[in-house]
Amino acid sequence: MRLNTLYNNKFAVSFEIFPPKTAEGEKNLWKELDILSSHKPDFVSVTYGAGGTTRVKTLEIALKVRDKYGIPPLVHFTCVGAGKNEIEAYLQEVKSHGIENILALRGDPPVGESRFTPHPDGFSHASELIDFIKSINGFTIAAAGYPEGHLEAPDLDTDIDNLKKKVDAGAQFIITQLFYNNDAFYDFMDSVEKKGIGVPIIPGIMPVTSLAQIQKITGLCGASVPDRLLGILKSCGSKDSICEAGLDYSIEQCHELKTWGVPGFHIYTINKSMAVTRIMDALGL
Repeated sequence: MRLNTLYNNKFAVSFEIFPPKTAEGEKNLWKELDILSSHKPDFVSVTYGAGGTTRVKTLEIALKVRDKYGIPPLVHFTCVGAGKNEIEAYLQEVKSHGIENILALRGDPPVGESRFTPHPDGFSHASELIDFIKSINGFTIAAAGYPEGHLEAPDLDTDIDNLKKKVDAGAQFIITQLFYNNDAFYDFMDSVEKKGIGVPIIPGIMPVTSLAQIQKITGLCGASVPDRLLGILKSCGSKDSICEAGLDYSIEQCHELKTWGVPGFHIYTINKSMAVTRIMDALGL
């Protein structure tokens, strides 16, 4: 099932999972997916390891999600360390299995490197990868957006110009990086509209379950942590109370976004179902 018209007439909820590194991790993933699938997500995205390290496993898990649960998969794909021939071969393999939805990403620099270096016969930007995927035909293409700007962008306005290049190249909807400040998202959406970007933009939601978790992830991606959220979590006296307060914040965040009028949510599950279930139940989804 292609996802290009998914957001036309419904509020859609999707989940992200990642390929585990161990057999035990994969066993646990399927236990969690048994629960996650009960919420009937509109699709499940499967991440693509740094430099293509999970390429085979990404495809394997995506196919099993489709075949076991009947849920359309969205396969992540980056152009890190790959030339055009290798990229086309992988895309043709994906297509041969009947997978029709791709999240096209440039990808992060390899571990230990501060700058992205494109393959000599590859692509420097996600927009170039998107244009290449579009030329193959048969795929719905999603891209990433950054409400507070990409870490490598000089400013948010430049980053939104880059987002428009992705859409002009063929991206049909946008999934955003996680954020905890809804006002930043609303400002981002105002700027996006002024740039003439008209495709659906889906907020990425990372449920708050611990202070260490959000400090780590925001440190990596550059998202801000509102003082109010920090104050709530620091006032809690135990890990359990932090988790409860964090999930209350996430539920409130999602409720406000839904009321504002977003077309859906994309929830970063970290391969766990508990927080997702709390949010889905609280919102009646």
